[in-house]
Amino acid sequence: MWHEILYDILNNANTVILTLIGLPFFLQLLYMVLSWIKKRQFPKSNIKARVAILICARNEEDVIGNTVRKIFEKQTYSRELYDVYVVAHNCTDRTAQIAKEAGAIVLEHNTEIKMACAALNYGFSYLINLNKYDFYIKLDADNLINDEFLNLMNDAYQAGVDFAGAYESALNITQNKYTAACGLYYAFNSRIAARVKERLNLSCRVNGPGSMYSHRMLVANGGFNCNSITEDAEFLFDRILDGYKARFVEDAIVYEDLPSTFKDTYARNRRIGFGCVRLIFQKGFSILFKGIKNTDFTCIENFLTTFFILICVILCSWIPLFYVYDVVYLLLCGLGTITTTLHDSAYYMTLLMNTLTIAGIAIGLLFVFAGWLQGFILVFSDYKKLGAKRRRDLIPGALLFPVFSVIYIITITLGVISRPKPWIQVKRNVIDRDNIETNQ
Repeated sequence: MWHEILYDILNNANTVILTLIGLPFFLQLLYMVLSWIKKRQFPKSNIKARVAILICARNEEDVIGNTVRKIFEKQTYSRELYDVYVVAHNCTDRTAQIAKEAGAIVLEHNTEIKMACAALNYGFSYLINLNKYDFYIKLDADNLINDEFLNLMNDAYQAGVDFAGAYESALNITQNKYTAACGLYYAFNSRIAARVKERLNLSCRVNGPGSMYSHRMLVANGGFNCNSITEDAEFLFDRILDGYKARFVEDAIVYEDLPSTFKDTYARNRRIGFGCVRLIFQKGFSILFKGIKNTDFTCIENFLTTFFILICVILCSWIPLFYVYDVVYLLLCGLGTITTTLHDSAYYMTLLMNTLTIAGIAIGLLFVFAGWLQGFILVFSDYKKLGAKRRRDLIPGALLFPVFSVIYIITITLGVISRPKPWIQVKRNVIDRDNIETNQ
């Protein structure tokens, strides 16, 4: 019967799709197995570079002053060797004035281009033309960094590193159960994936605040020069295509204000989903083909990691639609409601039972291994780095971890099919920033 042939075609297509989905999840499982590998530490250097810290801000008067002051007050790096620059981009508040009062060098930039990449391109071009600094650190307006941050990044730079990411921690991980789960989810890239990739000499995923860029690399490649809504991911792809490997400086910690509600997560992930899915088609497949051609696993791994954005869409569309169809069709065939010729009704009933059993086991394994186990690894290994004073403060987040993973997948998918504002005004949580410990 035609419907049996259609079922076989769709079932085979689903097998291919599950294989594609399984590749990034297999990598995640591999990283978890290797998560106890010893971290890399770059040798201490007595040679000290000149450093510029670049912060792009749009209407951030509530947080920018504290961020700048903390850098000057807390960093153990020689004060005469670094400066803080704030690009006040299309600001209509007192961001520029407050940043200047806190000690930053302020660059006011008003333009019709309202994306963050416009401020970054402007700021980096200005700094490169000064020809005064050896490397640059990019921060967001609300970030804090640990006291040894610049020393640690300098050690990496003096060891020959041109491009590196930091450990992404949280300012408010203990605010509620949601922020605890959120912080643990985002920490996977830092504590588990990035550490393993660094030790295996693969390019790490540098796509957030705390990134380090050498002056020589930016000069050699025409500056920052990114024009998408996900400028960090675009820059990473460009450098991988140029042959650079992004490194991971694990003990350099950047503290971020985490989303504390579903609404906040959606606002953040709309930009990520919208920008990254377009980046996959613009540059992702070039990276994949380069990896296959040159047998370069760094390229293949970065493609698969970014491909997770499309997997989110598949998990929210094809998977539920196919399995609803699958269960209903097999049930009707098994009960004899639909006439079949290729197989008898007992075959379809057995196939239905097998499908439900396999689906249940798969969901259970995902919750245990990609959910709770991952969350508890982070709780027991890195609770202090994540901003908690006690392990038990993060246990509710570890229990909620699988639920947040589902929320992340849904919000990324909504981002893919929407068009977010170019520069989203982020809601800042009420945090006692003065008492955040940054000396881990």
